[in-house]
Amino acid sequence: MAKFRDYFPDHDLASISPEEVLSFLTSLNGECKQLTKHTRYAYLKALFNFIRTNLDAQLQNPCDTPMLKKLFRPGKLTQWQIPEKETIDEIIFRTTKARNRLMLELMARGGMRVGEVLKLTAMDVDDQKLTIKNPKSGKNAEVVFIPKKLADRLKDYLKARGAEGNQRIFPITYTAARVMVKKAGALVGVHLRPHDLRRHAATYASRSGVPVEIVSKVILRHANLSTTQRYLGKVSDVEAVRWIENLYG
Repeated sequence: MAKFRDYFPDHDLASISPEEVLSFLTSLNGECKQLTKHTRYAYLKALFNFIRTNLDAQLQNPCDTPMLKKLFRPGKLTQWQIPEKETIDEIIFRTTKARNRLMLELMARGGMRVGEVLKLTAMDVDDQKLTIKNPKSGKNAEVVFIPKKLADRLKDYLKARGAEGNQRIFPITYTAARVMVKKAGALVGVHLRPHDLRRHAATYASRSGVPVEIVSKVILRHANLSTTQRYLGKVSDVEAVRWIENLYG
């Protein structure tokens, strides 16, 4: 909304045309995914609908045109194939370098994004609680909770390296981190990407009976549950049989 205000600083809302809306959204979206483009379009459309409902019944919504609806319709949702817990455990176990193993675990056990792991500093670590500064959500900070065993290994790693203050714990590039994750997956014959580990954290928690609200707000730190649903992996045949056996076997 702030960017919309800045783009149309002196405009009367009633004078904004569909073509101007398209120009604004095009400049805003860049190379964003289709779902992001749709979400921003939907927010803008909702703004005009709110104004029309509550302030100006004569206002025409410039977003409500066939052209814009077609351009910004939601993309097809991808159903991700998430590695089983046994596979993730084996990948972590086979990764012998302490730095790489910790990074993998923070993503797979803490649900962290690779960028968040790379930004972590020594002062962000408080036992099982990690502080993420300037997160993707736009908040000043968010909190990640990790298992005690992982927290202890992280503390030992910091002590061994003598890391303190605002020193980055993992001072490598984003590209190097992606390569590391890919190589770790190759150890067990899996094509692995950093975000697969975050999706695994959410899916494993959900399959283990953790309420979806906890998965969403604590592990993934999403603003709404609908976003979380896209993270939960497809149920494999093996897992389906396991659940049925647990229920009725």
